Amino acid sequence: MELSDILVGRKRQIEMLDSIMDSREAEFVVVYGRRRVGKTFLVNAYFNDSYTFKLTGLARKGKQDQLANFKISMNRYGDVKYTKPRSWLEAFEQLRSLLEKHKTASGKRVIFIDELPWMDSRGSNLITAIEHFWNDWACTQQDIVLIVCGSATSWITKKLLKNHGGLHNRVTQKIYLSPFNLAECREYLESRGILMDYKSITESYMIMGGIPYYLKHIKRGKSLAQNIDEMFFLDKGSLDGEFDALYSSLFTQSESYIKVVEALSSKNKGLTRSEILDAVRMKSNGHFSTIMQNLIDCEFVRRYKGYGKTSKMSLYQLIDPFTLFYFKYIRKYGTSDKPFWQFQTDTRTHDTWAGIAFEQLCLNHHAQIEKGLGISGITTRVFSWTGAAEEKAQIDLIIRRSDGIINVCEMKYYDEDYSVDKKGLTDIQRRIGIFKESNRPKEAIHPVLVTTYGLKRNAYSDVFQNVITLKDLFQYE
Repeated sequence: MELSDILVGRKRQIEMLDSIMDSREAEFVVVYGRRRVGKTFLVNAYFNDSYTFKLTGLARKGKQDQLANFKISMNRYGDVKYTKPRSWLEAFEQLRSLLEKHKTASGKRVIFIDELPWMDSRGSNLITAIEHFWNDWACTQQDIVLIVCGSATSWITKKLLKNHGGLHNRVTQKIYLSPFNLAECREYLESRGILMDYKSITESYMIMGGIPYYLKHIKRGKSLAQNIDEMFFLDKGSLDGEFDALYSSLFTQSESYIKVVEALSSKNKGLTRSEILDAVRMKSNGHFSTIMQNLIDCEFVRRYKGYGKTSKMSLYQLIDPFTLFYFKYIRKYGTSDKPFWQFQTDTRTHDTWAGIAFEQLCLNHHAQIEKGLGISGITTRVFSWTGAAEEKAQIDLIIRRSDGIINVCEMKYYDEDYSVDKKGLTDIQRRIGIFKESNRPKEAIHPVLVTTYGLKRNAYSDVFQNVITLKDLFQYE
């Protein structure tokens, strides 16, 4: 079986690992991304357990337990009996001794340290030891590949990628794993023998956000609604407690992060910094700035300026589908021994949620929309826009193109071809009119419909210059 068949949707990451293994220099590689996105699976599948040394940190354990775990790994890979090191400096000196005995005329000496953030307990001096190991010896060894991995993206960013001490600019390669897009979700499900139509995969994305581990829990022979009940709404379901585990694994003081995303979940278009501070009753300081930046780095939140805004004020919008779904349904309704989601699929509440979730999905797939419009080679910028409060006019996705056109996207999640009626036409024309009056763009305005299946032709349908369907959204970038 080809590696690309095992590592669905990770072609670019495989190419990066290939180049690392072909390198004639020492490589310090950081593999990072949110919990459950497949970081460890990527590394293990690529190397097929062919490591010179591998270590996995222990969750919620102190320095002594971590050092004892290090000793166990050393004795697994070494040919002498190692004692428990007294410090991380001594531990990495032992690792150097082990690696020197494994020097070969060809090939690489690969060291994989997984869940590195878990190992950095208070006062451990772990980073100092890694600095010394790399700067004093490993960086001089052309055949050394040191791979570190962790879910705590904020820790990875601060301690490794933006380190201002001895590891400043020492990382040679960064491999970031994002959640799957729609096309990758489909490919992954098919690789597991699960066949779904575009609409069901789309709804799974609107709930789970393309996280491979969550998709792995979808069972063959059951509808999406049955699977969602068993995963999230059944007592002791397969993903019961996942929300708290997700945030506690990524962030220290996760309670503060949860307060922020909860506040953001209440406003679809987002909140300003001051509005968030008022909602969560925090002080405007460096700690709060760190929380917001970490949420952005983990792709839970996006920071953007509305179209035409000249002030420095930005909006922060919650964009993680799973977090949005949690606050909308999982936390609100809890778990039971009765089906829940199966009875929601035909309700107005579901349709309202699905409409908003589809708009967010389209924002996450704007590259596919641009490809469907045939403008992948044109420079673009993506915006949202909200008129004055009294105007009640909003456009969630605007694509401003360098070829003199602005695409204004209308996103509609429907069970059949979308039909524009007179009221819908009037509303579209009204919002575009207010947008033009407020911004006076020089470009031509081209309304675009992004919808599930297509556009039903009638007396009002010509308002749209282009139609993008799920088939377009399921393209690879």
